[in-house]
Amino acid sequence: MCSRYYIDPDMMEEISRVVQNIDGRIRLTQGDIRPTDVAPVIGQSEHGLELGMCRWGYPLSKGKNPVINARVETVMDKPSFQNGILYHRLLIPAGGFYEWNSLKEKSSFTRPDSSVLYMAGFCDWFENERRFVILTTTANDSMKKIHNRMPLILEREQITDWFDNNKMPVLLYQTPTQLNRQTEYEQQSLFS
Repeated sequence: MCSRYYIDPDMMEEISRVVQNIDGRIRLTQGDIRPTDVAPVIGQSEHGLELGMCRWGYPLSKGKNPVINARVETVMDKPSFQNGILYHRLLIPAGGFYEWNSLKEKSSFTRPDSSVLYMAGFCDWFENERRFVILTTTANDSMKKIHNRMPLILEREQITDWFDNNKMPVLLYQTPTQLNRQTEYEQQSLFS
């Protein structure tokens, strides 16, 4: 679930309204973000919310693909995720994300009311490199037809709550907002 998302250059204006500190070296360019790519993330420091860069995927097993998602239902119980979810929460800004159905047809999902999705996640350090995962939850009605999981998406007004240790556990179990779905091609069935 959520194995690719994209960055839209128009997102920077919206992000600059949310983030107090933006690393001047960061330039958002349009394109797909895949596992192991370095991507922009929003974190919190003593100076407020900051936009920085981080690599996508925890390298938990040698020779295997990195872990790119964590389930909200089990994230607090998994030793490999506890440090990240408790102390290094992030938001991953995206223009939208992709998902494929059982027939391998690709759909893109976006917010109908904003140019930015704020996907909840967290990071940790692996061999002197900061790496992140995206939290997933049960799919809402806009996603169920394609997949049974989706990213945990926060509302703009919940951004600071995500970094609050008392409010974060409640946000883990909220149902994300309804999304727009666009499909390049979808096989139609005569028997549905």
